[in-house]
Amino acid sequence: MSVNHLRAALASGDDATLLRYAKLHLGDGNEEAGRKQIDEAYIIAIKTLVDSPPTNYAFVRKTTTESDTPTLAHLFLYTHLELLRRHGDWIHDGEL
Repeated sequence: MSVNHLRAALASGDDATLLRYAKLHLGDGNEEAGRKQIDEAYIIAIKTLVDSPPTNYAFVRKTTTESDTPTLAHLFLYTHLELLRRHGDWIHDGEL
């Protein structure tokens, strides 16, 4: 999908096209694999935090409250990819 196609979807409120792009991109062209990758990142995050391990919460709060939206979007995507990479279910090439 081209950037122009994504911009048109954004302008028309076509969220389904934006989600399809994410699934195709994260699944290396396979929407089902992309959906699995999205779900897996959330599962990894929840499993990791269930026991409330020590984290750098101050860093997280500072970063999320002081960063602009585009930076947060990059952080969201890179965090997703890094969780998958560390877990071992990594199928993507890692390029955003």
